[in-house]
Amino acid sequence: MQVTTALSEALGRYLDLTSEQMKLTAGNLANVDTPGFKTQGFDFEQELARQMSTPSEAGFTAAVAQEVDGLVARPDGNNVSLDREGMELAKAQLKFRMGISLLKHEYSTVMSAIHAETK
Repeated sequence: MQVTTALSEALGRYLDLTSEQMKLTAGNLANVDTPGFKTQGFDFEQELARQMSTPSEAGFTAAVAQEVDGLVARPDGNNVSLDREGMELAKAQLKFRMGISLLKHEYSTVMSAIHAETK
């Protein structure tokens, strides 16, 4: 038996998306010295809205990454900024921790409802 709520499913998608953000940031950092590499990213809020509008039966679909505009390229054509990527990683980690905290709270509420009769 699977116990899920609408909120727990939404938080699961939120966590999947923050995980995608961290993977993308890690990929950018891994290519900091690759000539011609362009920083990849996605609009988190827009992707979250897209995920939430997708039926739950479809499951999680990967975020659509694209080149990030407005970054200064070095002479070799690479535009990865360690400062930007460090900030993006920190933001994604905070979002992930918040999602985990909210999910724990949601499941503790569900568990309280399940065990309400035994009290």
